[in-house]
Amino acid sequence: MTQEPGEVAFHLPALARETVELLELRPGQIVADATAGGGGHALLMAERIRPGGTLILMDRDPDALEEAKRRVPADSIRLITVLGNFRRIASLLTEIGIYTVDRVLMDLGVSSHQLDTPERGFSFRWDAPLDMRMGPDAGPSAADLLAQATERELAHLLKEYADERWAQRISRFIVRAREKAPIRTTGELAGIVAQAIPKAAWPREIHPATRTFLALRMAVNDELGALQEGLEQAVRLLRAPGGRVAVIAYHSSEDRVAKQVFRKLSGRCQCPPRAPACTCGAVNMVRLVTRKPVVPTEGEVAANPRSRSARLRVAERLQAEMEGMASTA
Repeated sequence: MTQEPGEVAFHLPALARETVELLELRPGQIVADATAGGGGHALLMAERIRPGGTLILMDRDPDALEEAKRRVPADSIRLITVLGNFRRIASLLTEIGIYTVDRVLMDLGVSSHQLDTPERGFSFRWDAPLDMRMGPDAGPSAADLLAQATERELAHLLKEYADERWAQRISRFIVRAREKAPIRTTGELAGIVAQAIPKAAWPREIHPATRTFLALRMAVNDELGALQEGLEQAVRLLRAPGGRVAVIAYHSSEDRVAKQVFRKLSGRCQCPPRAPACTCGAVNMVRLVTRKPVVPTEGEVAANPRSRSARLRVAERLQAEMEGMASTA
């Protein structure tokens, strides 16, 4: 069934069962859903922390936050909504008088609602304004980025954020096209990328512009920078000992950042092997609950294709932050 513009829905939560189980949710806990989205995970978490729990719904997208608030019943729990980017999670929670939490969830990426709302400019399924901003806190749009970035900068972000094999060629085609006219819509950009990549090299299962759109979205919203800052803050907000944080990533670059942050905060030095001294700031704050990422089952992927790339990592807060105890093992 083809979805028409305006018929938007919030996506099914990926790895929902695994997430609530690994977070070890219990009645009375204070839980922050830092990416509430449409409330899918929040709905399940609310059930586990009743009665007496506190659930904080946070999102940078006002539409998503409103939907999460609508879906999650507030009976037997305290329900709080916070509009903002989780890269500021510490200050946002401080503003509402919360200084420690028992659990934090970060479900990364873009929601089905955002993808399926044409005017948001995340998808090339419709020819719409090239926006891609996740919330009012974001800066320039994707169209602005394409107009201002150099060919070298474009190639770098395509490679860095999306591992795009044809990054150099795509960036060259974009620069040539914008010299004739500004690139303002999703359809225009998708067409340029399709021309840049030789047809014989088009991926079989996805549109050739998929990686370009992914990279632009991540760059426009500084998703990797926000993840690193927000995740380190989230760990320090956890009640010690035993507080847990879960991260669900959908791309290798996101999962790589989550892995690096968790390793650093578990005391594993991230400096180059021959570095004379540790300068990465590794501290023994967490233990890794998941040594390897948890992935969806075949059954979940069949029921929810957008979960196919999901990767779940969980860490648990230790008794205390032990500065200077980084291990080089």
